[in-house]
Amino acid sequence: MKKFSILLLIFFLFGCNNDSADKQGSDGKEGSTATFILKNNNMYVVDHSNLNVFSINNPENPVKVRTVEVGFDIETLFSNGDYLFIGSRNGMFIYNIAAEPENPKYVSKALHLRACDPVVANGTHAFVTLHSNTVCGAANNVLMVYDTTNIQQPKLITQRDLAEPKGLALNGNYLYICDKNDIVIFDISNPQNPNVVKTIANVPARDLIIDNNHLFAFTNSDVKQYSIDPANIQNISLISSYTL
Repeated sequence: MKKFSILLLIFFLFGCNNDSADKQGSDGKEGSTATFILKNNNMYVVDHSNLNVFSINNPENPVKVRTVEVGFDIETLFSNGDYLFIGSRNGMFIYNIAAEPENPKYVSKALHLRACDPVVANGTHAFVTLHSNTVCGAANNVLMVYDTTNIQQPKLITQRDLAEPKGLALNGNYLYICDKNDIVIFDISNPQNPNVVKTIANVPARDLIIDNNHLFAFTNSDVKQYSIDPANIQNISLISSYTL
């Protein structure tokens, strides 16, 4: 099983992005609690306070080319297009990698009360879950939605109380959230008013990855694979479960 887990991790990190047949390099499939991601020929890695950039033009010999100081208590890293979204215990930070992929440029930030902070984003909005525990400090357990159409000034447009949210994933007009012992799915076609449309009960997932029509849910003990139908959100079925 250990060997399978390693192979599964490699699959997610090095799975090809097929948006363009002639695209150089490949992008990995990261979860919302990831600390490193692949974008073309670069790997971006966050540590406690920095964003580190590695060139992987030669995958057998990665070369560190840049360290960008972000702040303290950095936890997660997510990419969407030309932007990197960095989650910390104090807020969300956005960096641009369009002009110089090896030299990320600060764009903006959105601060909040101290809490653990996974983030995912699409072209118009960023979605952040905050949860409190002994590590992250006191905070409400909430989903926060930011309008990022003006990427230089993210605007909080709504928030919703949850039980104990952790990782999350986007798939079109649907947002999947690990919320304590369930996976809760929201319709976000109106981002100002996310509505619960389905719950996958009794799955204490910590993070999620969606790849095409497959949902992977990572718990402390296993990885569950579901078949999902974007045309019918109610049509979700468990395909397999692998013990870690």
